[in-house]
Formats: sequence, C-alpha cells, structure tokens
Amino acid sequence: MAHFDDLTPRAWTVSALCRAVADTLDAQFNPVTVRGEISGFSRAASGHCYFSIKDDTGQIRCAMFRRAASLVNFSPRDGELVEVRGRLSVYEARGDLQLVVESMERAGQGALFEQFLRLKAKLEAEGLFDPAHKRALPVQPRAIGVVTSLGAAAWHDVVTALQRRVPHIPVLMAPALVQGAGAAATLVQALQNMYVLTAEDNPMSAPVDVILLVRGGGSMEDLWAFNDETLARVVAQSPVPLICGVGHETDFTIADFVADVRAPTPTAAAEMAAPDRGVGLESLSVLEHRLSRGLLRQQDRQAQRLDGIASRLGHGLQRQQDRHAQRLDSVAARWGVGLQRQQERQAQRLSTIAARLSRPQALLGQHSQWLDRLTHRLQAGVQSGLSDSRHQLDRLNDRLGFSQGQVAQRSQRLERAALRLSSVDPHRVLERGYAWLSDENGQALTQVAQFQPGQNVRATLADGDVPLTVRPHR
Repeated sequence: MAHFDDLTPRAWTVSALCRAVADTLDAQFNPVTVRGEISGFSRAASGHCYFSIKDDTGQIRCAMFRRAASLVNFSPRDGELVEVRGRLSVYEARGDLQLVVESMERAGQGALFEQFLRLKAKLEAEGLFDPAHKRALPVQPRAIGVVTSLGAAAWHDVVTALQRRVPHIPVLMAPALVQGAGAAATLVQALQNMYVLTAEDNPMSAPVDVILLVRGGGSMEDLWAFNDETLARVVAQSPVPLICGVGHETDFTIADFVADVRAPTPTAAAEMAAPDRGVGLESLSVLEHRLSRGLLRQQDRQAQRLDGIASRLGHGLQRQQDRHAQRLDSVAARWGVGLQRQQERQAQRLSTIAARLSRPQALLGQHSQWLDRLTHRLQAGVQSGLSDSRHQLDRLNDRLGFSQGQVAQRSQRLERAALRLSSVDPHRVLERGYAWLSDENGQALTQVAQFQPGQNVRATLADGDVPLTVRPHR
C-alpha cells in the first residue's frame, strides 16, 4: 500500500513551483547575455528600470535595479538595440519569467528606430520641421477640435481639463484609432474631417481655431501610427495651429516634430490650447482697475482746469469792474468840463450878440430862457450819469465786503483750531508738573511691573531729561 502511495504525483504549491523553476533556470542558464531591442522602457521614482527585450518573434520582461541602472553610460530608449547581461528568474507575484539585468551596452540601432530616423531626416530635409512654419496658438479660440480614440484615457483627460479651464468654449471630436495596423489611415481621415470644421461657414458650431492630436503613453510600437509619413504630411497641411500631445514627456514621434506645438501629455495639450478662464478674469479685473484710475485722474485734471478757469474769470471780472469804474469817472469828469466850457461859450456868444444887436428887451429874455433850459438839461444828464456810476460802485463795495467777511470767518476758525491743538500739546502737560518715564530703549514705562531694581530710567520734564536708577523697595 505504501508503495502505491509513492506512485501518486506530487502536488506542488504555487510558490514552491515558482522557486523550483527559478532554481532550475539559475542552474541551467545563469549568467546569460541577451541581444534585442528595448520596448516599453520606464524608470520608476525609486530609480529602478522596467522594460522588455524583443526580436521579431519573441520578447522577455526585464528589471534593472537602481544600482545597475546607475552604471549605464547612456539613456536607454525604445527601439535601441542593446546587449544585456543578467540572471533569469521568476517573479513569483505574477509567475512571470524575467531577466534581472546587471549591465547594458548599446549594440546598434533597432529596426524601428532606424526607420524612424530615416523618415525624420527625409522630412526635415523637405522643411516640414522648419520653425518658420510654426504658428502661434490663438489666445481665445472660438472652438477646439480633438482627434483621438473615443475610448482612450487621453480623451477623458482632455475633456476634463477643458471643462475646468474653458467650459464656455465648444469642443468638437473626430474619433480615430490610435494604435494598430490601420490606425494611421483613420488618423489621416479624422484630421481631414476636422479641417472641414475650421471653415468660417461651418454649420455645426463656431469655426475650430485649434486642433489637438493626442494619445496616451505606450511603447514605441504602440505609438508607431504617429510616425506615419502620410499622417505627417496631413498634419503639416493643417489650416489652423495644431498641438500634438502623444505619449509621455520622453516620447517623441514624427507628428510631434511637424505640429505647430508639441505637448508632453494630452492634458498639457489641452492646457496650452485653452488659457485658464480665471487668469483671463484676473487680467480683466486689472484692466478695469487701471481704467478706473485713469478716469479718476482725468476727472481730477478736468476739475483743476475748471478751477483755474473760474479763478481767471473771477480776476478778470474784478479787473473789468475796475476798468468800468475808471471809465465812468473819466466820462463824468469830461462831462463836467464840457458843460462848463459850453456855458462859457454860450455866455460869450450872448454877450457878443447883445453888443452887436440892439433889439428889444423881450428878445434878450427869450434867449436867456433858452439858455436856462439848455443849462438845466445838461446838468440833469450829468447828474443821471453820476448817479448810475455811484450805484455800480456801491454794488462792487458790497461784494468786496462779503469777501472780507468770509476771510474773517476762516481766520476765526484757524484761531480756534490752533487753541484746540495747543490744549493737547504734551509739553503743556509736562509744564503742569508731570514727567514721562522711559527705559534705555526709549520705550514708555506706564506700570509698576515694568520696573526692576537697578534699572536705568530716564525722566523727561518740561525743560529737559533726568537720568534715574530704580532702587529696591524696603
């Protein structure tokens, strides 16, 4: 019976089987050197590196820990052909075969990477990467177009960023495959469809002013659709600025070089296309503040100008009144002199007529009456002119008296303010017998707790300072 039990197959535990396989691999193969292309290279925050080594028909996962990674004298990247030396093992947590790399050296360029470099050199020679062809992004796009896969995480990241920053701008999406054999053709068709929506007469929405071509990270094979020559030429034909955000910051594709702007990630592409609304509102607030200050300054300048005009008009009015008073005085004086002269001339004329003619006394009486009436009219005219001039001078004196009253009132106010200011003068308090105590730093001492025995204190009196020393209380 015991012999029959020995023939029963042994049941392994999973971990024991993994360790047994690892031991067998270690005994049969290690150490081992492998030649192949790097794929899916990534460096963790800890400094450990994870990637795969592959050829045309197979691949194996690799892990290179921080100490070994620090000894590599170049920056590994996808598509490079390398030789790695290490030990085969089994990663028990997943049961995966992996190669723990202890050293790495370049062995030439991989096939995909060489193809990438050839196409890059060709398009660069044609001028598709020329910085002179790069266009600036619009400050406030009317609509934003996005070309990516509808189920990709990149689409979700872009929509989230745009909703957060510019929820008021419409977003149009042209779906396409972003990985696989037919991905390049669908990307070309999606871009051409999006170009139609950039027209001013676009019936669907406002014209698209900027286009985002985005995809998440992956290996060189995953991103290979964005290294297609036809896609590169279609990107160069974009009628509006185009942002390419493919992969991570370390990933580069041909589309990145042709686009107007390269973004390290899809989210960064969305942020470049849509400036934060909060920043725009803050800029508007600053402009509003500047405009308000400018208007206030303009109002102040106009008010000062009006005050100057009013002041000049006031002085001009006073001068005009003075000139009119002088003119009236001159006219009155001329009228008085003229009347006197006229009377003298008339008297001389009458005397001459009386001496020359010998007429009856009645004729002389008529001439005397006519002369009296003329004298009365001239005197009445002079008196009326002088009366008007006196009235004008009285009104001017009244205005002058009112201004003198205002000056007297303001002088009284100034005197009262000076009295109030004098009443709160600290020196007046010191003159009444008070003193102001301060320490060596000039700080005021107002409480007993601030004094210490032996402390130097300064007492300020009305006519000077007295140094004091605090003595202990007995």
